[in-house]
Amino acid sequence: MAVQIRIGTRKSVMALAQTEEIARRLIAVAPGIDVEIVKFETTGDQDQVGKLLKHGGKGGAFVAEIRNAVRSGELHAAMHSLKDMPGNEDTPGLVIGATLPRDPPGDVLVLRSGISIDDLGRSRGKGFKIGTNAVRRAAYARRLFPEADVIHYRGAADTRVRKLDRLEMQRLPDGGEVGPADALIMARAGLERVGLASRIAYEFSIQEMLPAVGQGIVAVECAIGDWQTRSILSGIDDPIAHRCADAEREVLWVLNGHCNSPIAGFSTIDGDQMTLTSSVLDEAGGLFIEVTRSGPADRPRELGRAVGLELLHKGAAGIIERSRPE
Repeated sequence: MAVQIRIGTRKSVMALAQTEEIARRLIAVAPGIDVEIVKFETTGDQDQVGKLLKHGGKGGAFVAEIRNAVRSGELHAAMHSLKDMPGNEDTPGLVIGATLPRDPPGDVLVLRSGISIDDLGRSRGKGFKIGTNAVRRAAYARRLFPEADVIHYRGAADTRVRKLDRLEMQRLPDGGEVGPADALIMARAGLERVGLASRIAYEFSIQEMLPAVGQGIVAVECAIGDWQTRSILSGIDDPIAHRCADAEREVLWVLNGHCNSPIAGFSTIDGDQMTLTSSVLDEAGGLFIEVTRSGPADRPRELGRAVGLELLHKGAAGIIERSRPE
């Protein structure tokens, strides 16, 4: 009898593409395994208007329902984009059983027809509306294009590009509208997953826009006591991505950030050394603290803890507290 593994995922094109990649890898390492993909329409998928804060941030909007299905035994595992997983809280009963090799982690600009990156650069963004839902991207956008109007912009990756092209207005939680957008800031990996890489007009360097913690990493979560599933998932785990995930998420834990905190973090491994850079910004982009440290690659959490503590020493706690919802 074939071993079955049921994996929960969101219904979006990108989430399904990520989950299908997990299934392909599992079948390659465990021939005969029966992988069933179970689709969820999460709270964040249903509400394409409101800010994610009211749903408990990305964790509440995109992760909580699928996690609960793993806890209840309805699923063996759940697929998450690591950047959507809260890192400042414990996840009782669950563990990341595998991470796929990291996709390109950077952010990019997608422009509507008739606009170039030179137009944005020369004007410092004056007269342009740049859409994003991520507070981190919004904060960096305000630093890079201080004259631009950075607007709230929701939807799956393909939906956002379609709205941009059609000059659609974005509905706001208060019933109003904003837009249309002239440009979007999005994850390169997400655009590639939905077949829209050709729309990338400009790719921000890591120095210009530090990625979100875990950006580009697909994580597979399972019950901590489900040793059969954990054993199966271990066959597709990428140790480099997993160590980077551990280091970056440790920063979130130390900072006790929340979904309205513009916190970024990115790590690389070269031989036996890991280098981690993390930053904390205020949403307006004016206040900015950044720390870079290196350490042994086999002790990622220690490195993440050291970076987080240095950020706190430099005043990160104050920035995070001022961004906390009342």
